[in-house]
Amino acid sequence: MDTMRDRFAPVVSRLLDEDPRVAVVLAEIGADAFTEAQRKHPDRVINVGIREQLLVGTGAGLALAGLRPVVHTFASFLVERPFEQVKLDFGHQGVGGVLVSAAASFDWPAGGFTHMSPGDVALLDTLEGWTVHVPGHPDEAETLLRHAVAAGDDKVYVRLSVQSNARGLPVDGARFHTVREGRGGVVIAVGPTLDNVLAASEGLDLTVLYATTVRPFDGEALRRATGVGTGAGAGMGAVADVVVVEPYLAGTSTAAANDALADVPHRVLGLGVGRAELRRYGQVDEHMAAHGLDVRSLRERITGFLGARALV
Repeated sequence: MDTMRDRFAPVVSRLLDEDPRVAVVLAEIGADAFTEAQRKHPDRVINVGIREQLLVGTGAGLALAGLRPVVHTFASFLVERPFEQVKLDFGHQGVGGVLVSAAASFDWPAGGFTHMSPGDVALLDTLEGWTVHVPGHPDEAETLLRHAVAAGDDKVYVRLSVQSNARGLPVDGARFHTVREGRGGVVIAVGPTLDNVLAASEGLDLTVLYATTVRPFDGEALRRATGVGTGAGAGMGAVADVVVVEPYLAGTSTAAANDALADVPHRVLGLGVGRAELRRYGQVDEHMAAHGLDVRSLRERITGFLGARALV
């Protein structure tokens, strides 16, 4: 199966052909995949070299000129290294664009910590008005890329990963998707964590929501799943228990979940990548286990938090 990033260049190359407003800005990484597109559209496929601040600044400049820039490199070089440019050149100047990252939290362990970015979504949370898509399958990545580019002048971040669920689900770039229903609590699985969450919660009386768009956060879907205002489900005469499983920094979305349930008693557990730096390269699955995101660890942590209510 191809990866999300395998889909990226072909999809955006087609969008370059279809829409004269679309432009692509690269910083060497991924440039080979746009060789043909650059030949066809030399004025709208720009490689700035290994200059990440310039990468973002150029994208914002193209937006000021009326284009729809798609800016791409590894997450650590796209969000963390040029964060001031993201904040000022896009946010302060009031222009939109599409930032598309690769490498995610630890997709390339051999690259070391410089090529890891578990804090990218949390960092964007400090800024106003960013839509954040976290696809869990290449089909979803294609759909969300098209949503992002077509989103007028919005500021959109699309987080691509080599980690993937076995199959894609229908995604609309806005709402959470109910995958499983239960009465013992709610688990929100973000992007490529879904398969592990489903395996970890097998046989448990839980609702599983699938989130591929995490900002804006679909608080209404969470309220419905907990039974708030319906007289049913986890919200009926009890504390609403919620577990958020994210493929990046643990706790990134707990504040959003708390805000959605601010008027009812509730508990929220955030599971994701820990703050401790793992200083051995290892493999992706070893990093997953070390951060407690493998199936066994997730089941232990979910049942430990929810207790007897989760048991059928």
